[in-house]
Amino acid sequence: MTGNDESSWSQDNWGIFDELPGDLMMWVLIASELLVFGAALLAFLAVRATDPAGFAVSQAMLDQTAAAFNTIVLVTSGLCAGLAVHYRKLGNRSRARLLLLTAALFGGIFLAVKGMEYAHKWEMGIGIETSAFFTFYYLTTGFHALHVAAGIIILGLVGWADSERNMETGVSFWHMVDLVWVLLFPIIYVLR
Repeated sequence: MTGNDESSWSQDNWGIFDELPGDLMMWVLIASELLVFGAALLAFLAVRATDPAGFAVSQAMLDQTAAAFNTIVLVTSGLCAGLAVHYRKLGNRSRARLLLLTAALFGGIFLAVKGMEYAHKWEMGIGIETSAFFTFYYLTTGFHALHVAAGIIILGLVGWADSERNMETGVSFWHMVDLVWVLLFPIIYVLR
């Protein structure tokens, strides 16, 4: 293979990444974050298999209604963020920014509901060391809440520096936050 052949191969095959919305490094971050959350969920399921009765008792203490509401909130937020990219591509910056603001506000609602859920658990005396279930619960949902907070900041930044590429990059991160919650919700709150 000559030098030109290698250059051609590299250019042709790495060009597939040009199709990703936003920036490639954000996709590297998203992939790494999905691996971390995936490992946490697999660990949760493995430990759950060793004590299904204990996990069921702890799980019954969770507020499924609040978690279901938060699922609707985040999915709606993701829709708003996706529409923001759509309107940015159409050149309607003001509508795109308004939709990003709406997505961020829904993220704030998610955090407020999650905060109330945590406060209620703490009032009941349920902390991170209460049981293996609650250790996983606080670690995974808390880590996710940090991602929601970071995502709100990112949405604000890409709303301000609203190039199409910036918006696609920030919204890609926000969709990862949505996806992770859509996985966390059934595994932690519903699966028995």
